[in-house]
Amino acid sequence: MFLDEAQLLTTKSQATIPGKIRKILGLHPGDSVVFEVNDDRKVLIRKATPIDLEFARALEGTLSEWLSINDEEAYRDL
Repeated sequence: MFLDEAQLLTTKSQATIPGKIRKILGLHPGDSVVFEVNDDRKVLIRKATPIDLEFARALEGTLSEWLSINDEEAYRDL
């Protein structure tokens, strides 16, 4: 299946996942998604699986060095 949809980025660099794509992926408000970028800079988006979420939670605890006020100020607009 091929579906081509274009969206504009907001001033916060956010984009809405179009309804057709949300329906195909089975996405609902509050769901998590995973972005995978290949060597050709093409992006695959998919609904996060329980193992994706568990990996993210496990990784979270290792990033405590990035919790300073200076880091927050430097990276808040990303």
